[in-house]
Amino acid sequence: MTIEKTQAVMEWNEAGKACKARWRSENGTPPPKKVVIADDTLKADAAYRLACEGTAFLWRGDFQNARQLLVAMSRRIDRKPRKTVLSGVEGPAVPGEAFNLHRQAQAQRARVLATILIPLDAGYVIPLRRAPDVAQACTEVYGKADDKLLTGHPGEVSVVSLREMLGLIGAHEWRKKGVEIAALGARIHPHYGVYSPVRGEYLELVNRAPLPTAELAFDIGTGTGVLGALLVKRGVGRVVATDQDERALVCARANLARLGYAQQVEVVQADLFPAGRAPLIVCNPPWIPARPSSAIEYAIYDPDSRMLRGFLSGLAAHLTPGGEGWLVISDIAEHLGLRTRATLLAWIAAAGLRVREKHDIKPHHPKASDAGDPLHAARMAETTSLWRLVAQ
Repeated sequence: MTIEKTQAVMEWNEAGKACKARWRSENGTPPPKKVVIADDTLKADAAYRLACEGTAFLWRGDFQNARQLLVAMSRRIDRKPRKTVLSGVEGPAVPGEAFNLHRQAQAQRARVLATILIPLDAGYVIPLRRAPDVAQACTEVYGKADDKLLTGHPGEVSVVSLREMLGLIGAHEWRKKGVEIAALGARIHPHYGVYSPVRGEYLELVNRAPLPTAELAFDIGTGTGVLGALLVKRGVGRVVATDQDERALVCARANLARLGYAQQVEVVQADLFPAGRAPLIVCNPPWIPARPSSAIEYAIYDPDSRMLRGFLSGLAAHLTPGGEGWLVISDIAEHLGLRTRATLLAWIAAAGLRVREKHDIKPHHPKASDAGDPLHAARMAETTSLWRLVAQ
């Protein structure tokens, strides 16, 4: 059911009355079909069992107790043994199977933890005891409050999963605090749904690779704008940064303005390349060829390697004579059994490109040394590379 063909609606019964309110889900998850009213008396074991069966809980108790219930349910999920099936036999999974099992476990975890729901009243107010002020965080993601009351609980205009709300709150704090970028000597402030530049090794590669020009560069898929800013910091006079996501465009413009680079970097909406040619074109596409399940995962997962292949196939046509394309990418997909090095090299050759040079760096993020991570073997073997590509 929709309102004005765009707004999903959640329906439930409460105190003998049929109720409904706007359903909010940034991941496009449909509203739950089975909803019960819950409060502080709900025990974690019962909640976990019902959640696994598809029941959602509209919370009427204390907000902090709802958070504690979410943590307790998360622990129960984590205690559940992981499957490691290889050709029908219990044991260590091959890389491709390990990744698929990991993604299945992540999806199941997300479904279960999304079953705790909280109401939002007019002005993005959570009408629960000890609830935080989320008005600014909600406005940053949902836009100006549209306080249109349906036939729900008095004053209630929308419902959202507690897990998503905590994500909004966390994103708001990241946006305020920012991420320190050593190469810039400044902070980048990611917005909700825009991937934070926490993997510093790819920034190191871009910061130290020899510049073929200081005149003009294209930054393809700019996200927060961090690579465009880094190129300007290194002396590139003009950068055209592209992205197709509206949130990324707003985020990049805000970061570049804060850094004082708004005049040097033009941020435009485009699917990959802007018009014209440049002597340097930089792209850091998503590294794993898999289907994303949320907005933020589009920075990590590239279905069928569409962005990677699109960048390679269009690169030669957008380079000026003698120009370079910098492909910044990890080989994690190779170690997960999702793409081979031979496939990547074949795509490069088919696009009329050759490799001038390749710069490598080992990751130094926490998961690279986390032996408990299901993908630990692949992360240990991972290398991030900057491929300097030129037209043949």
